[in-house]
Amino acid sequence: MYKKPFDPLDYNLSEDFLPRDVLHRLLEGLESTEKNGYGDKQNSTNHSVLTPETKTKPVVGIGLDSCVIPLRHGELFLVQSTDFFYPLVDEPYVMGKIACANVLSDIYAMGVTEVDNMLMLLSTSNKMSEKERDTIMPLILQGFKDCAEEAGTSVQGGQTVVNPWLIVGGVATSVCKQNEVIIPENAMIGDVLVLTKPLGTQVAVNAHQWLEKPDRWDRIKSVVTEDHVQKAYQRAMNSMSRLNKIGASLMHKYNAHACTDVTGFGILGHADNLAKHQKSEVSFAIHTLPIIANMALISTTCNGAFGLLRGTSAETSGGLLVVLPHDQAAAFCKDIQAQEGYQAWIIGVVEKGDRSAKIIDKPRIVEVPTQDTEGELW
Repeated sequence: MYKKPFDPLDYNLSEDFLPRDVLHRLLEGLESTEKNGYGDKQNSTNHSVLTPETKTKPVVGIGLDSCVIPLRHGELFLVQSTDFFYPLVDEPYVMGKIACANVLSDIYAMGVTEVDNMLMLLSTSNKMSEKERDTIMPLILQGFKDCAEEAGTSVQGGQTVVNPWLIVGGVATSVCKQNEVIIPENAMIGDVLVLTKPLGTQVAVNAHQWLEKPDRWDRIKSVVTEDHVQKAYQRAMNSMSRLNKIGASLMHKYNAHACTDVTGFGILGHADNLAKHQKSEVSFAIHTLPIIANMALISTTCNGAFGLLRGTSAETSGGLLVVLPHDQAAAFCKDIQAQEGYQAWIIGVVEKGDRSAKIIDKPRIVEVPTQDTEGELW
């Protein structure tokens, strides 16, 4: 009742889900719809199609992590994003933190580090008993609130509804100056790609679910132990609830040329979307996949059902995928580890190309952590 994460073995991916390329075409169609009498009927790449008398044009509109809109009051910009999803972990408090970190991540992907306000979007399930509701919902609320305070902002408003599904998410808003925003369109040939969190959260969450499903557990118990799965689950929760704020700050210090965060479309989907928005004719080639320890083995054992090694496995509140000058990337990784205590990786290169992304044949798989230490998570 509380949690039901996406399990790829429950679905025919070709029939039950909207393909990524179809979704992108729908978004592009919304952006380019003719103005229906409100203008010159030229294609629009911003939100002006949605309002008849738009006074300002977005710098960034539909298709990337956050909208960036010039305000009518001086040289200020509104940076705003929203996100929500169903719970995917057992712990309600941690789920609240994950939801908040996920919403904030879209703002951080624009290089913006200060958030002025958050709204919370919450749907409680009418299938819950009164005791379940009064136990679970306050914990989710508290986790969301605590994560917002950790980010230096607060939750002032939102909306709560009742329906069959428990849904949690929110809206993050920042009003800032132009130099606080890094517009994600300036990747150059010779740049490199840096990732600030490991992949594999979907696999870790599902493997943890399978501990209670003998038919699913039988598929992977020959290659991993219950302890492996429990630790991967704890690592996934730790990663998903961690803010990308320090990474956003270091993007300015090390002259980042573009960035996105890695979430539902997987590392390849988000890399491809970012490549499509570049001004120069470039492509991204991913040569390394840092993955939570033992999750690549589980994915392979399941005949690639998760798409992890293909880069299509969904991530929740994943890391920043940052495009950096080649000579700045190592320093960025060293700095983020010194400040956060977590590793970042150079995972790819920017080449001349057709604004697309790919994972090379036989990419290097990095187990995270490379060695398991007793009593330590990472």
